[in-house]
Amino acid sequence: MEPVNSTEVSEFFLKGFSGYPALEHLLFPLCSAVYLVTLLGNTGIVVVSVLDARLHTPMYFFLGNLSILDICYTSTFVPLMLVHLLSAQKTISFLGCALQMCLGLSTGSTECLLLTIMAYDRYLAICQPLRYPVLMSHQLCWLLAGAAWVFCLFMSVTETVIAMRLPFCGHRVVSHFACEILAVLKLACGDTSISEVFLLVGAILLLPVPLAFICLSYTLILATTLRVPSAAGRRKAFSTCSAHLAVVMLYYGTVIFMYMKPKSKEARISDEVFTVLYAVVTPMLNPVIYSLRNKEVKEAARKVWGRIQTSR
Repeated sequence: MEPVNSTEVSEFFLKGFSGYPALEHLLFPLCSAVYLVTLLGNTGIVVVSVLDARLHTPMYFFLGNLSILDICYTSTFVPLMLVHLLSAQKTISFLGCALQMCLGLSTGSTECLLLTIMAYDRYLAICQPLRYPVLMSHQLCWLLAGAAWVFCLFMSVTETVIAMRLPFCGHRVVSHFACEILAVLKLACGDTSISEVFLLVGAILLLPVPLAFICLSYTLILATTLRVPSAAGRRKAFSTCSAHLAVVMLYYGTVIFMYMKPKSKEARISDEVFTVLYAVVTPMLNPVIYSLRNKEVKEAARKVWGRIQTSR
């Protein structure tokens, strides 16, 4: 049979957990509840950081960006995944698959850079406190955040276009619950070397390089903090970084575990379940971590809630 052009594949079948009906019925209420908490928690962070003037600082500006990213990231695949968990028709159009792939790559990549920017912000705030207002100006905050969003979107569009222009020879069963680029590339019957090179370059730019920069920033922060004479001052410095450091460890820890471990020849259901949980649960934990570890966020949330109650 002659291979057909990739455009003749009009839709893909997302295999997901179709072979495990009991697991699908278990994941549906769990993922639904977590997704709802993710939307409410991250929306709450954005609303509070906008409405409370005390939170109009670079740290909370980047935190608001992180919350928006988490909402966008989970919304690229969770709604459709929830539909598929209860439906026998688990298909997605060719264009829909490309869009989901692009948005997933873009938001996930942007989070890597944003966490790095937030580490740099904490470094300036603790190691250069007197010059901090000048070094981390309002304009620079917008420039750094905007550059991260635009750069990652450009990379993601490029990687998606290269991947989706490959011939698929009629193959359309994706062994994943979403149009993840590595799972889709397994269906291609053409030369995937160009796509793999782009993915490798992107992975290096967005995983080890940012992580090394974050480690360097926190090494300098630790050295500066240990020189603070008072115990109260050291505790205050550590408390301003602990939430961000917890998010960094959670995010990079799960990503490295999933993508750096040895791959088995056959996809295991345990890997799929873990991927769903980390992709859905991690965005939910970010606002929880920041809310529990940050008195300013809790006080601002109480203040905003008080205004809402008063207005009623």
